[in-house]
Amino acid sequence: MREFREGRTSVLVSTTVIEVGVDVPNATIMLIEEAGRFGLSQIHQLRGRIGRGSQKSWCVLLQNDATGAALEKLQVLEKTNDGFEIAEADLRLRGPGDILGTAQTGLPPLGLGDLVRDADIMTEARRAAREILAADPELKNPENARLRAHVERHATAQELAEG
Repeated sequence: MREFREGRTSVLVSTTVIEVGVDVPNATIMLIEEAGRFGLSQIHQLRGRIGRGSQKSWCVLLQNDATGAALEKLQVLEKTNDGFEIAEADLRLRGPGDILGTAQTGLPPLGLGDLVRDADIMTEARRAAREILAADPELKNPENARLRAHVERHATAQELAEG
């Protein structure tokens, strides 16, 4: 990685991915080639490396033939600098992954709903589940028989999947 200075302008150049911890306050231009290959959070963090000084700065995102998810990522980054909006878009585009496992992308094996859109109902479901478990921790009450069977079925499937 090299830093080039021309008067009051400084440009950080690298043929590899720049470490997010790099801080060059005078850097004013960043060019990210094939930007659609990076995650939204990565690009957001990278572009946050420039414009830390008093000078105006630019982050240029290049992508050949941007289509599908790559195009949508670039449109999100063009529209906002808000990290929360970017995180929500990233969740929508990549999926939550396997919440209990190791997969970082994709849909989970259980239909969990949309973590952003359904946040209120998920919070209410969590509260209701805690109430049920507080009153009947082993789910032995007759009114919880179907719930217990469901939990046992999925616990067995999870154990088989994990080996």
